[in-house]
Amino acid sequence: MADSPLPRVRLPATAAQPACDLPAIGQGTWYMGEGLAPRRDEVRALQQGLELGLTLIDTAEMYADGGAEEVVGEALAGRRDSAFLVSKVYPWNAGRDNAIAACERSLSRLGTDHLDLYLLHWPGSIPLEETLEAFERLRESGKIRRFGVSNFDVDEMEALAGVPGGGDCAVNQVLYHLGSRGIEHSLRPWQRRHAMPLMAYCPLAQAGGLRRELLTHPEVLDLAAGLGVTPAQLLLAWAIRPVEGRRDVFAIPKAVQREHVTQNAAALAIELDDEALARLDAAFPAPDRKPPLDIV
Repeated sequence: MADSPLPRVRLPATAAQPACDLPAIGQGTWYMGEGLAPRRDEVRALQQGLELGLTLIDTAEMYADGGAEEVVGEALAGRRDSAFLVSKVYPWNAGRDNAIAACERSLSRLGTDHLDLYLLHWPGSIPLEETLEAFERLRESGKIRRFGVSNFDVDEMEALAGVPGGGDCAVNQVLYHLGSRGIEHSLRPWQRRHAMPLMAYCPLAQAGGLRRELLTHPEVLDLAAGLGVTPAQLLLAWAIRPVEGRRDVFAIPKAVQREHVTQNAAALAIELDDEALARLDAAFPAPDRKPPLDIV
């Protein structure tokens, strides 16, 4: 464990916004609003996370067809200024005017007048120029502060960078966990060269076949026991670990149980030494060639 300040990741300054430092672990909301847990528990979990410093909250119009945004809106009632709020637009809603209408619907469900970050959920058929035009109009009207993308591979990031205004992209949100390290070959290095953080969804390998039984893997269990942490906390600490002295990954796990929220927040204080990282690298090596981008 470390006594140093809790790790933060920097969103670089844009032409319209100053640089912004946020905790390296935030809160995801995928599957919230679907009745899988009592709504009051979902709301309280998000509020508890805010109280513990997990101020970045990620959601999307896709999640429960807007139901997750409604849960987030309820959680943020009277405390909107405590959160850095992220939502995402469907690719087919990302046209010149449709993106503005989609954003306004999200804002209504969230009970707020602005998003801190608005993401294109995955690449689609609508030209990026159109989407960026809509994002700029939303920014000029104060409805969003920054824009970003999700599920973009390196070739798509290069295409985005070639579009006027594409250089202001704040983040790329992708699947990333110890058992799915494909982005380390090309995408993460590209983003590091462009000082663009990654946002890691499914950092606990929640996604079906990609789980690879990480939470019960002998090396994960042994390392976690030695550190006095849970396997989930170990995976979060690994996801946000500094690389060459620099942190550039936000992890956004979802949690509903109070104990899990507390554990996620405590993972911010876990530092993995070189020996622990080497053992995890040996058990789950990074790819030596570029694989297709993992998407859920």
